[in-house]
Amino acid sequence: MNWKTFLKQTGVRFLAVVVAAVLVVALLHGLLGGKAGFLTNLDGKLREPFQQAASTAAGWLEGLYGSVYKYDQLQAENDALRNQLAEEKQKVRDAEEAVEENERLRELLNFSQRHTDFKLESAKVVGYTASNWSATLTISKGSESELEVGDSVITEGGNLVGQIIEVGSGWATVRTVIDVDISVGGYVSNSGATGMVVGDYTLMQDGCAKLGYLAEGVSLFAGDTVLTSGKGGAFPAGLIVGSVAEVRSDAGGQETYGVVQPACDLNTLVQVFIIKNFDIVE
Repeated sequence: MNWKTFLKQTGVRFLAVVVAAVLVVALLHGLLGGKAGFLTNLDGKLREPFQQAASTAAGWLEGLYGSVYKYDQLQAENDALRNQLAEEKQKVRDAEEAVEENERLRELLNFSQRHTDFKLESAKVVGYTASNWSATLTISKGSESELEVGDSVITEGGNLVGQIIEVGSGWATVRTVIDVDISVGGYVSNSGATGMVVGDYTLMQDGCAKLGYLAEGVSLFAGDTVLTSGKGGAFPAGLIVGSVAEVRSDAGGQETYGVVQPACDLNTLVQVFIIKNFDIVE
């Protein structure tokens, strides 16, 4: 039992006792009315303490119930203010998301104007899965939007996110650029060197991919930008894959390769764009 319930129940019982006592005294007064002065005086003396007690109890109960009522009223006002604050916070979040989406669409417009052959479809990122064996995204559109396995997935600025590997109704799975099974023809814009961006079990744990299969004697430097070469027709040419974070050699020193840091942060993606069609340039 909480304290408010206890006070309410106790107060009611006490008030009932006082009222009953006052009624008894009043009855005695009526029965003794017109009798000897001694009885009248006795009646007055008997009634006086009960009247004072009743007056004091009534005042105490009035203050008690007033406090309880005010407490309940303040609690209700606090709840209302808390709900109002939550609604205002949600409005702020919605406004921030709208601003961010507008910025993405503005950047996409600039990108689309440079690639008029691209047929794009927007989708929300609804899940990200990373393990020792894969790194994939789940997006909010699928076969109903004519998405197909093999479609390239990018950000609003043309950064490569990955490639669709599975399509359902209302969803699709995207293999990201760091997945161990990814394979993308790469082009180093700074030097013109070509190679293959492929997944690597060890590098995937650090959120990176590998730029290998470089021609002998090719110079590769940290900071070089890696683009899609467009060879093979799986990906459009010129999409930004990422940049070379480090140049390494394999254990035997036979191959030099680049550690590629993706151009987009796969963990924070909210919206992506699927290239449903593009002109293949050989």
